[in-house]
Amino acid sequence: MLYLIKMETNELVIGLQNKSEEAFSILYDDYGAALFGVIFKIVRNKTVAEELLQDVFVKIWKHIDMYDATKGTLFTWMLNITRNTCKDYFRTKDYHYQTLIVQEELDEISSKYVPQSSSYQAESWEMQELTQKLQPKYKEIIDLVYIDGYSQEQVAEKLNIPLGTVKTRSRDALKQLRDIYTL
Repeated sequence: MLYLIKMETNELVIGLQNKSEEAFSILYDDYGAALFGVIFKIVRNKTVAEELLQDVFVKIWKHIDMYDATKGTLFTWMLNITRNTCKDYFRTKDYHYQTLIVQEELDEISSKYVPQSSSYQAESWEMQELTQKLQPKYKEIIDLVYIDGYSQEQVAEKLNIPLGTVKTRSRDALKQLRDIYTL
């Protein structure tokens, strides 16, 4: 059985610069959970967070020579890589595709519950009855988007929450509405 010894940060950095697998393993064991927590808090999706964590550690491995201890701690440097990796993810096609799917699901639910008549008001009792069954945080999002006509960006601004949270809650609300509708 292999027992890994704790290394001092400067020894760890030297080991990483020398491409030591043992140093990398120690780095991952010491910081993996903390970085995963940061990523998950940003992207709010476990699968995506796991993939981004891998990307972060690959970047750390490839760019460890750029670490400068005089500019900050190793953890701070890794945290900056983590944040930048998350920002890059939000600019990717995968993120935009996921956002498009959520919007399509919202449109599908809307078309089932909102008749196409121009005289129809979204405050109908059917829609209100369905949204009453949602958890308050989901009801608020659905009401603002479909009853009040706000965009998801406007909802994020109005509620002072991240746009990703609005989209996640919209998707979760749709799942709940779908379950309620099929009962």
